Order: sequence, then structure tokens, then C-alpha cells
Amino acid sequence: MDVSGTLAAEDNTRPPAVIKATARQLLVKLGAGGLTLEAVAAEGGLAVADVAAVFPHRDDLLTALVIDAYNESGAAMEQADQAAGDAGGAAGARLLAVTRALRRWSFANPAEFTLIYGSPVPGYHAPQATVPPASRTPGVLAGIVRAALEAGDLTPPRRTVAPPGPPLLLPEAVELFGGVPEAPFSDIIERGIVLWSNLIGLLVFQVFSRTHDSVRDESAFFDYAIAVAAEGIGLVVPLGENTD
Repeated sequence: MDVSGTLAAEDNTRPPAVIKATARQLLVKLGAGGLTLEAVAAEGGLAVADVAAVFPHRDDLLTALVIDAYNESGAAMEQADQAAGDAGGAAGARLLAVTRALRRWSFANPAEFTLIYGSPVPGYHAPQATVPPASRTPGVLAGIVRAALEAGDLTPPRRTVAPPGPPLLLPEAVELFGGVPEAPFSDIIERGIVLWSNLIGLLVFQVFSRTHDSVRDESAFFDYAIAVAAEGIGLVVPLGENTD
């Protein structure tokens, strides 16, 4: 007997799921700064004690929402990468597919996007538990860049920019990429972080409507901007092709 559907339905009605769903509704209405256990209880018709029994403090609830947002957006990218790879897409097509997937998720979930990429929530400091979920996005990008490097699909940079002073990278970044490559790609991790920063900054501009009065087609501009950013790591993105 297949009870998977029943179990999924039960999961959605359990207290943590109900509370988080209510909190997401409040994110849209009030923003993360207005999220309190009392507000969640009032919105969901719950007793404050019932909410506090699951999430004792507001920060516990925020952390759960942050982890969910990172995991959901990361999963969207991973699924898009898998689909693009299964379709025989090269690294450039895979990059375009995963960035488009993150864009779709961001527009579909603007409150959650704002929670993880917008202004910091006053008084909230994300704990270590949020780091692995947050690493899924750069992890997908790193995997694509690493695959392109190993396949010989990267063009060496036309201009070498030596990182100033002591090494700029934390060991965790090097580990995520799988080690520092040899020249002429010895700064590919730094360039990859620039690509990641450009992606998130571009999404901030588009989700918060900062480019709508500058470009005619924001979707096409997004693809173009990703292609330009990818040039910094020596990767060609196939514009005009359907990579979804």
C-alpha cells in the first residue's frame, strides 16, 4: 500500500510546517523585521505557547525559514543542472540553466529571496547551521566551473589580475572548488566568486525592480548579463538557446 501521499499530507499539517507556512505569509506582509512568535500565533490562530513549543525564540523560526529558503533555491539550481547535463548541455548551457532556475525561484518567492539576500534582519545572526544550505548555490556554480576546467572548455584570461597581498581565499572556498588549479587558471576561484556575486547582485536589482526602467526585456538582459559575467572565467554562454 502506497502511503507516501498520506505521509506528505500529514507532514504539511504538523506543527512545524503549519507555523513555518504562517511565518512565510507574514514575511510577505510584514517583512522579516516584523516577524514575532506573537504575530505568527495571531496570524495562524494558534496559542503563543504552541508556537514557542516548536520554535522557542524568533531567531529559531527565522533560522528554519532561512535554511528552507537556501535549500529550496539550491535544489532548484541542482535540478536544472541535472536536466541540462542530461540533455547534453555544455558548461555554458548548464550555467545559464541554473542561473535562470535561481531567477525563477527568486521571482516566485520574493519574500524568501529578501530574507536570505536582502538587508540583514535587525538583531538576528545566522548560526552555523545555515552555512551548508547556503553553500548549495556556490556549490552548483563551482561544480560547473570545475567541469569546464577539466574538460578544457575555459579560455585563459586575456588579462592577468594578481590578487593583492596575502591569499584572499578562505580554506572553505578552496575545498568547495576542489583545490587551486595551476596557471593560467590559478585565480579561477576568485573569478568564480565574482561571478557568484554578480549573479546575486543582478537578482537583487531585478527582484527589487531596479532595472525595469533601464532595459526593454529583463529576462533577455539577465541572460546577457550572465554571459558577460561568465566571460570573466573564460566560459562562453550560449545566448539565444533554450537551456531550460
